[in-house]
Amino acid sequence: MKILTIDKDTYRKKTNLVMVGFVGCLAVLAILFGSILIALFGSEGITESGSTGNFHLNVLGVILAVIASSFIMNKVKSHPYFNEIMYVWKLKQVHNRIYRKLAKIKEKAARNDHDSLLILAFYYTTQQQVFTLDNNTLTITAVQKSLNEVYEQAAEMNLTLKLDDFTVDLLNKYQ
Repeated sequence: MKILTIDKDTYRKKTNLVMVGFVGCLAVLAILFGSILIALFGSEGITESGSTGNFHLNVLGVILAVIASSFIMNKVKSHPYFNEIMYVWKLKQVHNRIYRKLAKIKEKAARNDHDSLLILAFYYTTQQQVFTLDNNTLTITAVQKSLNEVYEQAAEMNLTLKLDDFTVDLLNKYQ
């Protein structure tokens, strides 16, 4: 996976707009679906408890709205407008895969395994990028410290770590 340079302001602006759009779409569709379901299948009167008895139709409307909104997002995510958002989303998926195998990767890295050090360098570098983009500055110093340690260890062993050489397939050897 290639590391891209992402403008933080553009990323934040697009992310906020997409979130507002998704929530707005979800709300409108939930009301629309709920209204249609109640018009078609709803009960007319109000019960003695003050309820119309259409709660289940409103819930079904929300469920349909979630499905429809997810379908719409799935269709539009390949549009160039979403490039930065999808890049960060994919990075976070890779981070999760690495994190699940982190103990084994660190174990092999301690024995100067080149692929393990490359994975750690990629992991910490991209974590820094994501933390910066998401304004998560609390743990960024710990990530920087870990990244420095990886590069120091690689330098001691005369290993070169080219982040462009990282592929997700490297994780397959850590079971």
